[in-house]
Amino acid sequence: MKVQVQEVSPIERRLEIEVEPKVVQEELTRAYASLSRQVKIAGFRPGKIPRRILEQRFKDEVEPDVLRRVQMKAFLDAIVEHKVDAVSDPHISAGKLDLSAPYQFSVRVEVKPKLEKIDYSGVKVDDHDLKVDDAKVDEQLEKLRQGRTELKPVEGRDAAKEGDFAMIDFTATHEGKEFPGSTGENVTVEVVEGQLVDAHIKQLEGQKIGETKEFNYTFPADYRVEEMKGKTALFKVTLKELKAKQVPALDDSLATSMGMESLAKLKERVKGDMERAEKQKALNDEREQLFKALIEKNKFEMPKSMIERGVEMMLESTLRAVARGGVDPRQLGIDLEGFRAELRPKAEQEVRGQLLLEAVANEQKIEVSDQDVETKLESLAAENGAALSQVRKAFRGEDEKAGLKNRIREEKTIAFLKHQAK
Repeated sequence: MKVQVQEVSPIERRLEIEVEPKVVQEELTRAYASLSRQVKIAGFRPGKIPRRILEQRFKDEVEPDVLRRVQMKAFLDAIVEHKVDAVSDPHISAGKLDLSAPYQFSVRVEVKPKLEKIDYSGVKVDDHDLKVDDAKVDEQLEKLRQGRTELKPVEGRDAAKEGDFAMIDFTATHEGKEFPGSTGENVTVEVVEGQLVDAHIKQLEGQKIGETKEFNYTFPADYRVEEMKGKTALFKVTLKELKAKQVPALDDSLATSMGMESLAKLKERVKGDMERAEKQKALNDEREQLFKALIEKNKFEMPKSMIERGVEMMLESTLRAVARGGVDPRQLGIDLEGFRAELRPKAEQEVRGQLLLEAVANEQKIEVSDQDVETKLESLAAENGAALSQVRKAFRGEDEKAGLKNRIREEKTIAFLKHQAK
């Protein structure tokens, strides 16, 4: 096989490839032999159909398929042999097949840009206060306590008061006629000031269980039911049941219900979680600052395919997160093309930043040792409260190992740049 590599641009190469006739002939022989065993033609046994018969019937299907396989294998061999760092699918211009002559074709492919002598002078990184004070911890504990609020039946009274949650049946009419959504049974609303469409009905205050009350309500101008926008309806509401919020005390019992030994242990865990979150936020902010600064100082052409791959990765990550939350992304009616357009600037910044960090790491000969990997695994185990053996197991696969090493190398490179900034 003969290969000529031409530089079309810093991010594109053209490969002129020539494959020996024997290679194509052997591939055609294998293809027709396989076809002979698969097809049925009257008068011939499977595997014994003459090639000339197969060529007469299937040549227009077999030859293009064979040429695609020849092209792809030759292309892959060529980029390995000539160290072409391809980052896109190949665009192949096919040649004509002549079994008496070498098969020639050309390929255009985007390549990873080569970055050298990265300018990181004057790059600055903001300092971050990673301390989590007691007030913030107490605020988070209060959120956890409120999150454990339960609705309990009201005892000792039968009249609604402000702040109660009421179960009601209702009917409504506009000019004596019903409208979409004008009836409801066993609906829970809150007895507070606000909009009825938000399930807030202050008018229930003082109403007793079993009683029916009438009042007028004017719908907002942007109400979802077209014919009731800005219109007034007469509501008849029957109060069926009253419930009140019951917020648990901030004590050891609450901690125990959350799987902790005591309130002190719960506070300790909450503070640790908040500190880790602050640290991660700081790391993300520093990374973004470095990316923006490096990109501003170092201009280079970017392969579109790398940006689009970054967009797809971000899109898939977002949709997976939505699915983990128990929502089917297909039911959200997301405009995927519009969403891709929104993600593209961020994806480009991410890909450019990663390339620049990699170039700095190469320039500074930043490597990842076995000890670096072991330290990182121990850190991940401690942060997640998991056994080290389980964390090691999670990174046992080759892809996982490679991903972890890339992550460590990036962190070491960012640490180097932060040190230079100081």
